[in-house]
Amino acid sequence: MAERAARLRARYGAGPWHLVLVTAAIVLAGWVALRVADEATFGRMLLWFLGAVIAHDLVLFPVYAAVDRVLRTLVRGRVTLLNHLRVPALGSALLFVVYSPGILRLGETTHLAATGQDQRPYLVRWLLLSAALFLISALSWLLRRRQAAPKRSESA
Repeated sequence: MAERAARLRARYGAGPWHLVLVTAAIVLAGWVALRVADEATFGRMLLWFLGAVIAHDLVLFPVYAAVDRVLRTLVRGRVTLLNHLRVPALGSALLFVVYSPGILRLGETTHLAATGQDQRPYLVRWLLLSAALFLISALSWLLRRRQAAPKRSESA
């Protein structure tokens, strides 16, 4: 069995579980595509999906790759600090993408008619939540650094 896995890894480039999971993901995506193809709005959904892929690959990916490169040069190899900046930034960015119509007050009259609520609090709430994510991450980094400090002094 180990020999088969080694041959598969040499040919495929990863272990057998990776192949199983990727195959399952492709089968699931195919099943979903067949289900969605029967919908009357399939063309619009496909257009939105292709637009999202293009927007991500041509716009968002270069932007967050450049930001990550700048962060790497600023923290100079301290991976734990880098990750404590990446995680809240990703959370904040995802919240912005999900709630951007409310944050940017797009469709304000429609939102007011549908919910009876104003969109003014969205920006403040997003900023507060983003600040809280960065604060929690900073506290977590400080705690980790504090716990690691005695270990460094003992080994010196």
